[in-house]
Amino acid sequence: MEIKVLGTGCPKCKRLGNLVNETIRELGIDASVSKVEDIMKIMEYGILHTPGLVINGKVALSGRLPGKKELAEMFNKNK
Repeated sequence: MEIKVLGTGCPKCKRLGNLVNETIRELGIDASVSKVEDIMKIMEYGILHTPGLVINGKVALSGRLPGKKELAEMFNKNK
């Protein structure tokens, strides 16, 4: 699974990155996690508000922080 955390480095963006890493570790999911901080690259995904989350090339979330349960559901659905 390929996961991208989209954000310019704001506290919510950093928190999303931490939540993603904690959740995949807890679930034992094999995933590649990267951060995209370049605003031009973020805009290519069509999101207007950060943080954003892209799973396997598709925008899964933007503009808010999900809970761990919601993240787990997203990851399990995209295995």
